[in-house]
Amino acid sequence: QQVNTIQDLISQGVDAIAVAPNDAQALTPILKEAQENGILVLSWDTAAEEGATEYFINQLDGDVYGRHLMDLLVESMGKEEGKYAVVTGALTAANLNAWIEAAQKQAEENYPGIELVTDVVPSDEDQQQAFQQAQNLISAYPDLDGFIGVSTPAPIGIAQAVQQAGLQDEIAVVGTSSPNMSNEYLKDGSLDVASLWDPAELGYLAITVAKMALDGEEIGEDLQIEGFDQIEVRGNEIIMGPPLDFTADNVDDYDF
Repeated sequence: QQVNTIQDLISQGVDAIAVAPNDAQALTPILKEAQENGILVLSWDTAAEEGATEYFINQLDGDVYGRHLMDLLVESMGKEEGKYAVVTGALTAANLNAWIEAAQKQAEENYPGIELVTDVVPSDEDQQQAFQQAQNLISAYPDLDGFIGVSTPAPIGIAQAVQQAGLQDEIAVVGTSSPNMSNEYLKDGSLDVASLWDPAELGYLAITVAKMALDGEEIGEDLQIEGFDQIEVRGNEIIMGPPLDFTADNVDDYDF
């Protein structure tokens, strides 16, 4: 579907395309076709393959974020040993895979008593699938201590399964979700921490960078954009800043 959409945009002769690839490899040919047609191509949220875009607008440092998710899990579990599972969105999503890999590295290097019970389980960006996968994992591993949910719907589906099983005090759940989606589950304890960023701000940053590039403005290490105080530029990668963590105590302070 993304390939078809981008093909339509090429036909329309747009000036720029910003895309979050669901499957980076599958998009490379069509993104290069867009470039060959003089269109500025950016990826945002998820990186495209090298050479397929001019810029990557990244919400945060993926390694730092993945390690942060593991730290959140251990903190929420209240101990540095135990068993956990990971429910992701799509197994082909490069950003999700990078975060999971970083989380696993953090466990290996700093929490040797933390054990991943099985392979990472996909939920296809679907909350109901995440719910069903979490139910299956809770049933298969009755001594499970925690979950990391990666992709916005995944932590919510997991929290629903924990809530339904009445295991809020026994299974810690952390993951990547928005405050509005997480609110109910944070407050009842079935979700301990949701961590994300402001997606509207990320979209704004992506289009601002596109406009600057089209206008011929320099995009270098000293890049300054009003409203973004912690931008970091690494070559053609522009990192927006650190993550936002939402808990029962602060979730009402955000609305997205």
